[in-house]
Amino acid sequence: MCGRYTLTVSGELLETRFDARAAAPIEPTYNAAPRESLPVIRADSPNEIAPMTWGLTPSWADDRRDLINARSETVREKRSFSDAYRERPCLVLADGFYEWVEEGGEKRPYRVSRRDGEPFAMAGLWESWTPPTRQTGLDAFSEGGETGEPEPTEAFTILTTEPNEVVKPLHHRMAVVLPEEREREWLTADLDARRELLRPIAGDGFRAYPVSTAVNDPSAEGPELIEEVGA
Repeated sequence: MCGRYTLTVSGELLETRFDARAAAPIEPTYNAAPRESLPVIRADSPNEIAPMTWGLTPSWADDRRDLINARSETVREKRSFSDAYRERPCLVLADGFYEWVEEGGEKRPYRVSRRDGEPFAMAGLWESWTPPTRQTGLDAFSEGGETGEPEPTEAFTILTTEPNEVVKPLHHRMAVVLPEEREREWLTADLDARRELLRPIAGDGFRAYPVSTAVNDPSAEGPELIEEVGA
Protein backbone atom coordinates (compact mmCIF):
# COMPACT_ATOMS: atom_id res chain seq x y z
CA MET A 1 0.00 0.00 0.00
CA CYS A 2 1.00 3.65 0.06
CA GLY A 3 0.22 5.25 3.41
CA ARG A 4 2.78 8.05 3.57
CA TYR A 5 4.88 9.84 0.93
CA THR A 6 7.08 12.86 0.27
CA LEU A 7 7.14 15.85 -2.05
CA THR A 8 10.18 17.89 -1.14
CA VAL A 9 10.95 19.79 -4.35
CA SER A 10 9.96 23.39 -5.03
CA GLY A 11 6.71 24.48 -6.62
CA GLU A 12 8.67 26.04 -9.46
CA LEU A 13 10.36 22.74 -10.25
CA LEU A 14 7.00 20.96 -10.23
CA GLU A 15 5.50 23.51 -12.60
CA THR A 16 8.36 22.96 -15.02
CA ARG A 17 8.46 19.18 -14.65
CA PHE A 18 4.72 18.69 -15.17
CA ASP A 19 4.10 21.66 -17.48
CA ALA A 20 1.31 22.95 -15.27
CA ARG A 21 0.63 26.05 -13.19
CA ALA A 22 0.28 25.84 -9.42
CA ALA A 23 -3.14 27.10 -8.31
CA ALA A 24 -1.80 27.67 -4.78
CA PRO A 25 1.65 27.82 -3.16
CA ILE A 26 3.22 24.38 -2.82
CA GLU A 27 5.09 23.75 0.40
CA PRO A 28 7.54 20.84 0.70
CA THR A 29 6.29 17.89 2.72
CA TYR A 30 8.57 15.19 4.11
CA ASN A 31 5.75 13.11 5.57
CA ALA A 32 2.53 13.49 3.59
CA ALA A 33 -0.27 11.73 5.47
CA PRO A 34 -3.97 10.97 4.92
CA ARG A 35 -6.41 13.88 5.32
CA GLU A 36 -3.71 16.39 4.32
CA SER A 37 -4.20 18.74 1.38
CA LEU A 38 -1.65 17.76 -1.30
CA PRO A 39 -0.89 18.67 -4.95
CA VAL A 40 -2.56 16.76 -7.78
CA ILE A 41 -3.29 17.27 -11.48
CA ARG A 42 -6.83 16.38 -12.51
CA ALA A 43 -7.97 15.19 -15.92
CA ASP A 44 -10.53 18.00 -16.10
CA SER A 45 -7.83 20.61 -15.40
CA PRO A 46 -4.63 19.15 -16.86
CA ASN A 47 -2.68 22.41 -16.88
CA GLU A 48 -3.16 23.13 -13.19
CA ILE A 49 -1.58 21.72 -10.03
CA ALA A 50 -4.22 22.05 -7.33
CA PRO A 51 -4.48 20.97 -3.68
CA MET A 52 -6.80 18.11 -2.78
CA THR A 53 -7.41 16.05 0.37
CA TRP A 54 -5.86 12.58 0.55
CA GLY A 55 -8.56 10.03 1.39
CA LEU A 56 -11.47 9.51 -1.02
CA THR A 57 -15.08 9.13 0.07
CA PRO A 58 -17.53 7.79 -2.57
CA SER A 59 -20.18 10.33 -3.54
CA TRP A 60 -22.97 8.01 -2.38
CA ALA A 61 -21.54 7.34 1.11
CA ASP A 62 -23.42 8.41 4.23
CA ASP A 63 -20.22 8.82 6.22
CA ARG A 64 -16.69 9.91 5.46
CA ARG A 65 -14.51 6.94 4.40
CA ASP A 66 -10.93 8.25 3.84
CA LEU A 67 -10.01 5.56 1.31
CA ILE A 68 -6.32 6.30 0.74
CA ASN A 69 -5.57 3.40 -1.63
CA ALA A 70 -7.42 1.45 -4.33
CA ARG A 71 -6.30 -1.94 -5.65
CA SER A 72 -5.70 -1.71 -9.39
CA GLU A 73 -6.93 -5.28 -9.92
CA THR A 74 -10.45 -4.48 -8.68
CA VAL A 75 -10.79 -0.71 -9.07
CA ARG A 76 -12.81 -0.93 -12.25
CA GLU A 77 -15.55 -3.05 -10.66
CA LYS A 78 -15.53 -1.96 -7.01
CA ARG A 79 -18.43 0.35 -6.23
CA SER A 80 -16.33 2.71 -4.11
CA PHE A 81 -14.08 3.55 -7.06
CA SER A 82 -15.78 2.55 -10.33
CA ASP A 83 -17.29 5.97 -11.10
CA ALA A 84 -14.04 7.77 -10.30
CA TYR A 85 -12.09 5.28 -12.42
CA ARG A 86 -14.29 5.99 -15.43
CA GLU A 87 -14.50 9.74 -15.06
CA ARG A 88 -12.03 11.26 -12.61
CA PRO A 89 -8.38 10.17 -12.95
CA CYS A 90 -5.64 12.36 -11.52
CA LEU A 91 -1.88 12.47 -11.09
CA VAL A 92 -0.60 12.49 -7.50
CA LEU A 93 2.75 14.27 -7.39
CA ALA A 94 5.55 12.86 -5.22
CA ASP A 95 9.29 12.32 -5.02
CA GLY A 96 9.27 9.34 -2.66
CA PHE A 97 7.10 7.10 -0.51
CA TYR A 98 7.58 5.17 2.70
CA GLU A 99 7.22 1.47 3.45
CA TRP A 100 7.73 -0.30 6.78
CA VAL A 101 9.48 -3.61 7.48
CA GLU A 102 9.34 -5.69 10.66
CA GLU A 103 12.93 -5.84 11.93
CA GLY A 104 13.99 -6.92 15.39
CA GLY A 105 10.52 -6.58 16.85
CA GLU A 106 9.94 -3.06 15.53
CA LYS A 107 8.83 -1.46 12.31
CA ARG A 108 11.71 0.04 10.37
CA PRO A 109 10.73 2.71 7.80
CA TYR A 110 12.28 2.81 4.34
CA ARG A 111 11.95 5.52 1.74
CA VAL A 112 11.62 4.61 -1.93
CA SER A 113 12.68 7.28 -4.40
CA ARG A 114 14.14 7.76 -7.84
CA ARG A 115 17.89 7.43 -7.92
CA ASP A 116 18.17 10.88 -9.48
CA GLY A 117 15.88 12.42 -6.85
CA GLU A 118 13.43 13.73 -9.45
CA PRO A 119 9.67 13.88 -8.79
CA PHE A 120 7.23 11.43 -10.34
CA ALA A 121 3.47 10.92 -10.66
CA MET A 122 1.40 8.20 -9.04
CA ALA A 123 -1.89 7.10 -10.59
CA GLY A 124 -4.83 8.49 -8.64
CA LEU A 125 -8.59 8.95 -8.72
CA TRP A 126 -10.64 11.72 -7.15
CA GLU A 127 -14.19 12.15 -5.96
CA SER A 128 -16.41 14.89 -4.55
CA TRP A 129 -18.44 14.00 -1.46
CA THR A 130 -21.00 16.13 0.36
CA PRO A 131 -21.90 15.16 3.94
CA PRO A 132 -25.61 14.39 4.27
CA THR A 133 -27.78 16.87 6.10
CA ARG A 134 -29.38 15.39 9.21
CA GLN A 135 -32.82 16.45 10.39
CA THR A 136 -33.72 17.05 14.03
CA GLY A 137 -37.00 18.79 14.87
CA LEU A 138 -37.27 21.95 12.79
CA ASP A 139 -33.51 22.34 12.37
CA ALA A 140 -31.24 20.88 9.73
CA PHE A 141 -27.56 20.45 10.39
CA SER A 142 -24.60 19.02 8.50
CA GLU A 143 -22.65 15.96 9.58
CA GLY A 144 -20.16 18.31 11.18
CA GLY A 145 -22.90 19.79 13.35
CA GLU A 146 -23.03 23.26 11.80
CA THR A 147 -26.24 24.83 10.54
CA GLY A 148 -26.67 25.51 6.85
CA GLU A 149 -25.63 23.54 3.77
CA PRO A 150 -22.72 21.12 4.22
CA GLU A 151 -19.58 21.80 2.20
CA PRO A 152 -18.39 19.21 -0.35
CA THR A 153 -14.99 17.58 0.10
CA GLU A 154 -12.87 16.79 -2.96
CA ALA A 155 -10.39 14.03 -2.21
CA PHE A 156 -8.14 11.51 -3.96
CA THR A 157 -6.94 7.95 -3.60
CA ILE A 158 -3.70 6.35 -4.85
CA LEU A 159 -3.82 3.15 -6.89
CA THR A 160 -1.63 0.22 -5.88
CA THR A 161 -0.26 -2.79 -7.72
CA GLU A 162 2.20 -5.65 -7.30
CA PRO A 163 5.65 -4.54 -6.09
CA ASN A 164 8.68 -4.21 -8.34
CA GLU A 165 12.06 -5.67 -7.40
CA VAL A 166 12.94 -2.66 -5.22
CA VAL A 167 9.74 -2.65 -3.16
CA LYS A 168 9.17 -6.42 -2.98
CA PRO A 169 11.51 -6.94 0.01
CA LEU A 170 9.58 -4.22 1.87
CA HIS A 171 5.92 -4.82 1.08
CA HIS A 172 3.59 -6.94 -1.06
CA ARG A 173 2.00 -3.84 -2.66
CA MET A 174 3.27 -0.54 -4.05
CA ALA A 175 1.86 2.64 -5.51
CA VAL A 176 1.31 2.73 -9.27
CA VAL A 177 4.16 5.01 -10.35
CA LEU A 178 3.63 6.05 -13.96
CA PRO A 179 6.46 6.15 -16.50
CA GLU A 180 7.24 9.79 -17.20
CA GLU A 181 6.44 9.51 -20.89
CA ARG A 182 3.00 8.02 -20.12
CA GLU A 183 1.80 10.23 -17.25
CA ARG A 184 -0.56 12.29 -19.39
CA GLU A 185 -1.94 9.11 -20.91
CA TRP A 186 -3.38 8.22 -17.50
CA LEU A 187 -5.51 11.37 -17.72
CA THR A 188 -6.70 10.93 -21.31
CA ALA A 189 -6.74 7.22 -22.20
CA ASP A 190 -9.84 5.06 -22.54
CA LEU A 191 -10.56 2.51 -19.83
CA ASP A 192 -8.76 -0.41 -21.48
CA ALA A 193 -5.64 1.62 -22.22
CA ARG A 194 -5.69 3.03 -18.70
CA ARG A 195 -5.74 -0.49 -17.26
CA GLU A 196 -2.51 -1.25 -19.13
CA LEU A 197 -0.80 1.45 -17.09
CA LEU A 198 -1.65 -0.23 -13.78
CA ARG A 199 1.51 -2.28 -13.50
CA PRO A 200 4.72 -2.02 -11.47
CA ILE A 201 7.22 0.46 -12.80
CA ALA A 202 10.67 -0.90 -13.61
CA GLY A 203 12.86 -0.80 -10.53
CA ASP A 204 16.20 0.03 -12.14
CA GLY A 205 15.71 3.78 -11.70
CA PHE A 206 14.64 3.53 -8.05
CA ARG A 207 16.23 2.81 -4.70
CA ALA A 208 15.06 2.05 -1.16
CA TYR A 209 16.96 3.09 1.95
CA PRO A 210 16.31 3.13 5.70
CA VAL A 211 15.26 6.36 7.39
CA SER A 212 14.67 7.49 10.95
CA THR A 213 11.80 5.98 12.94
CA ALA A 214 10.77 9.59 13.61
CA VAL A 215 8.74 9.31 10.39
CA ASN A 216 6.48 6.81 12.18
CA ASP A 217 4.73 9.81 13.72
CA PRO A 218 2.39 11.22 11.03
CA SER A 219 2.77 14.71 12.50
CA ALA A 220 6.59 14.67 12.16
CA GLU A 221 8.02 16.95 9.44
CA GLY A 222 11.42 18.14 8.25
CA PRO A 223 14.27 17.22 5.89
CA GLU A 224 15.89 14.98 8.50
CA LEU A 225 13.10 12.44 7.88
CA ILE A 226 14.43 11.55 4.43
CA GLU A 227 18.09 11.23 5.43
CA GLU A 228 19.53 7.75 5.19
CA VAL A 229 20.37 6.08 8.50
CA GLY A 230 22.25 2.89 9.36
CA ALA A 231 20.35 -0.29 8.61
